[in-house]
Amino acid sequence: MDLKTCYAHCVLLLVLVLLGSFPGPLRGFPFGPDLQLDAPPRTTVLFNGLLGCNRFRGSALDYSALLLEEEAGVLYAGAREAIYALDIANISSPRANHSIKWPAPAEQKRQCLNKGRDNQTECYNHIRFLQRLNETHLYTCGTHAFRPLCAYLDVEQFRLSRIEDGRDRCPYDPAKGYTGLLVDGDMFSASQYEFRSTPDVRRNFPFPLLRAEEAPTRWLMEADFVDSALLRESVNSSIGDDDKIYFFFTEKNQEQTAYSSQRRVARVARVCRGDIGGQRTLQRRWTSFLKARLLCSIPDYELQLNVAAACWRARQDSRLHRGLDWSAVCLYSVADIQKAFDGPFMENQDSKWREFIGKVPEPRPGSCITNQHRALLINSSRDLPDNLLTFVRRHPLMASPVLPLRGRPLVFKKSINYSKISVLPVAAVDGVVYNMLFICTDEGWLHRAVEVGDHVHIIEELQLFSEPQQIYSMVISQAQRSMYLSSQSGLVQVPLATCQKYTSCYDCVFARDPFCGWDGTTCADVSLHTDRSSLIQDIEMGNRGCPSITGDGSTVHRVRSVMAGDDVLLQCELLSNLATPLWTLNGRDLPGPGLGSSYRVGTDGLLIIGAQPKQSGSYRCFSQENGLRQPVRRYTVRIQAPPVSSPLAPLPSGPESQAYRHMEALYMSLVAVLGGLCLVLTVVLLYVSFCARGRAGSPNRKYSQQGVMAAAVAAATERKRSSHLELKTISSHCNGRVSRRGTAAGEDGSLLQIVPGEGGQLGSPGGSSGNNRDRTPPPAPPLPMPPPLPASEFANGLSATLPSVLRKMNGNSYVLLGQAEGETTSPLYHSFTEELNRILEKRKHTQLEDVQTDESSV
Repeated sequence: MDLKTCYAHCVLLLVLVLLGSFPGPLRGFPFGPDLQLDAPPRTTVLFNGLLGCNRFRGSALDYSALLLEEEAGVLYAGAREAIYALDIANISSPRANHSIKWPAPAEQKRQCLNKGRDNQTECYNHIRFLQRLNETHLYTCGTHAFRPLCAYLDVEQFRLSRIEDGRDRCPYDPAKGYTGLLVDGDMFSASQYEFRSTPDVRRNFPFPLLRAEEAPTRWLMEADFVDSALLRESVNSSIGDDDKIYFFFTEKNQEQTAYSSQRRVARVARVCRGDIGGQRTLQRRWTSFLKARLLCSIPDYELQLNVAAACWRARQDSRLHRGLDWSAVCLYSVADIQKAFDGPFMENQDSKWREFIGKVPEPRPGSCITNQHRALLINSSRDLPDNLLTFVRRHPLMASPVLPLRGRPLVFKKSINYSKISVLPVAAVDGVVYNMLFICTDEGWLHRAVEVGDHVHIIEELQLFSEPQQIYSMVISQAQRSMYLSSQSGLVQVPLATCQKYTSCYDCVFARDPFCGWDGTTCADVSLHTDRSSLIQDIEMGNRGCPSITGDGSTVHRVRSVMAGDDVLLQCELLSNLATPLWTLNGRDLPGPGLGSSYRVGTDGLLIIGAQPKQSGSYRCFSQENGLRQPVRRYTVRIQAPPVSSPLAPLPSGPESQAYRHMEALYMSLVAVLGGLCLVLTVVLLYVSFCARGRAGSPNRKYSQQGVMAAAVAAATERKRSSHLELKTISSHCNGRVSRRGTAAGEDGSLLQIVPGEGGQLGSPGGSSGNNRDRTPPPAPPLPMPPPLPASEFANGLSATLPSVLRKMNGNSYVLLGQAEGETTSPLYHSFTEELNRILEKRKHTQLEDVQTDESSV
């Protein structure tokens, strides 16, 4: 089966499960050295840095259903009370007259409100089902303000041609889990139907309608459905087997097992497509319904299902990918799922489920009709004997769980939660087919990853939306080299790969992206090259093929001139989260940041503490990844000693001495003149003072003197106020950190503000006498937030992209202006904040007078 056919059977499976925090012993995962406990994405692309994306945002909200038809070049999107037809080449340009408004009438919305439902979210017509029915029509269903309706959609005229009752085909509640399939005109669905939210797996049409059993053994216990998948096993089957339909869901735990403390467990259920129910027993009920437990286990602890995706192949080596809450991905074999359904049954005894140890009837209960059945004159499910159907009614649950391949997760992350996953097989340059994983988080980020051997390499993470929001649906078009994702606000079209963003051979190879290869000048899309023999690509190791680096190449070079004793920050930012910084001085590696070392290495650069002249020289920063070094920046640092005052030189002799004496006489004359002027002014001041003393007895003399004194005090107070600054912190969390995908810097309180104040009298009354003692100066208004920092280098050599931005005040104090979360992903990350608080604020700096301090001094 070719890749395109294989992908056509890839489906999205989602189960919403809430997990508590892991217990302490979980810290020692006994998975062996191959499992990455917290695999980081190699690169991070923020919303403003996305390349080649197209967006669609119509008048509606909640785009919950997508249908991609590549041959017609159309993407159908079902939203709240609207259906759109978009051009898959560019979804930003909707086709003319290709939108349908399907609102719930006002009377139905009023009845919905009277039932106690939310008029802001629930009392609308949310499109939940949208699939191809035949060559001329689509079939769609909506909640219709808690009275579901379904309709036939004429594709050519793009209008609803017939509307019918949908209460048995669509859930009432738009928030309930739901899945459905149209298979050659037959509709299969699973959800919590009806107003009382009864979970069920149904065959909706054609007749006969089938559903799950509720008595004496209830087959489904508060089930929450995710998705469904068709596995065609009737094609070229040697035993005349039937096609299978698999449903994925979580439900209330029923077993008494080691994990019985968990309230909900993950399940996979199976029915036969040709099932038409029993003749007397299980009339209009499934005769082939079986369910088994899906595990992605850590010894002694189980991770519950959160995401699943499968690429079904009609072979025994078919595999199922499952994602789990706490961001784990497990790999399953369809053969193992089939083995579980062929294993022992469970039975309910005294309200407790135990493994059945009795005799199982023949032919095996729950199996599809095969040549073995036909040999016994059982040509359909209605020909099955009653004893076999009675066994099926009482034993829907299998005893053996389905375990992941290698008995452990493929990848595990503790920082985020995955919510959707899709799988696409991609052939690399060497012809090896790799599984590309496209995994969405619950905040609207997309992880592009590749399955390499027994682990997953996350190529990059993309922020698809400016605001966090869940992704509802995801489909992939290989013809357009795009994937389409829907959310609450709209749709986004994302390229499968953006190879052009890798600017060097090493960047292209380090990415380990099967879509990309280096052609000698650029990183190009592999699919665009018919001759791939000249392309450089290394998916397995990510470090082979590129020519060795012999020089600095096009690295940035800067010159820094600073004074001895200053602290210098040499910026060097790494583009890869997997890279580590390496610094050299005059060709030698710098020592590690141990105790007493004058160097500190961080993800933003190198900090030289108390620079000395012996530390002058040529500094080089390398990005070290996959065992290879790549030059990033080069600095020439010149550290100058403070100027030393020299003794007075002897007076010159000869003619020069004569000229010097003339100048000395001139200066003496000038001093004598100035002295005479000073004497005259002194006499005048004494006379004025004597006159003022003679009028000391007048009635106004006291008030005049007090006025002079008050003015002097006021002036002194103003001078005092203007000579001090009060450093106020807007938030007590000035050194705290915020989420990288949350608020911007400055909105979380991680900003310091300088306002006028009185030194040494913070919060105390101002003034020196009289009414001034009862007056408290009003608080100064907060200063406006500074404008965003430019991306270019500042006057002090720092960059807006640094995790910490520092400013110097009065020569020896430092203020942390902003610090963002999530930017310290390097294993060698070292925060400079504590170093600056402990070391730099205690140091008094002497500024150079004849040499301007370089901008790289912190």
